Amino acid sequence: MKVDVRHAPSFAVARCVLGSGEKVKVEAGAMSAHSSGMSLEAKMEGGVLKGLKRSVLGGESLFISTYTAPAQGGWVDVAAKLPGDLRVIELNGSTSWIIERGNWLASEDGVDVDTKWGGFKSLVGGEGGFMAHASGIGKVIVASYGAIDTISLAAGETVVVDTSHMLAFPDTVTYDLRRAVQGRSIQSVKSGEGLVFEFTGPGDILTQTRNQAQLIAWLNTELGARE
Repeated sequence: MKVDVRHAPSFAVARCVLGSGEKVKVEAGAMSAHSSGMSLEAKMEGGVLKGLKRSVLGGESLFISTYTAPAQGGWVDVAAKLPGDLRVIELNGSTSWIIERGNWLASEDGVDVDTKWGGFKSLVGGEGGFMAHASGIGKVIVASYGAIDTISLAAGETVVVDTSHMLAFPDTVTYDLRRAVQGRSIQSVKSGEGLVFEFTGPGDILTQTRNQAQLIAWLNTELGARE
């Protein structure tokens, strides 16, 4: 599969170009257009239990749409719900990636998308608890709200990222989930910061420049003021 990204970084759309019989898995509702002759199958990937796990716990749709190209090949355009950029991650079979819930958009047929426990603190803090886990061989497309920044960590190097701005990271990095201000809950409230990831390299951390939770909070405030 070849991926061409257009309209980046603000309103990115990815065109997945497929050869004869090639398949692409797409998040339900993410397809914006496709060439003629493509066949579509929507199902709970991996069975009912895995589909429920991915949906209820991982923040993704219950069903995954699989598009298969006809003999002459074809293409599928995919786009995210919120304005922002897209990034194509190449999986080589030895390194898997952890993706923040709701940010997986599409992947090749050789990629398995499951759900990974992100830490009890994230569940209690309302930050998610579970994240998508992509493994196998092939391309994975992740979507951000806003632009995508890459933080490259050397072995032993650390960085702190707000949970709402984390997008994706490889399993070569280790992480700890903690309060932004350690041991001082009142200071976390005063600063407006909650939970953060502390990553240790080596590996590349992908972050998004905008925060969906802040957007939702702002919309609720504005809509509530107009009632």
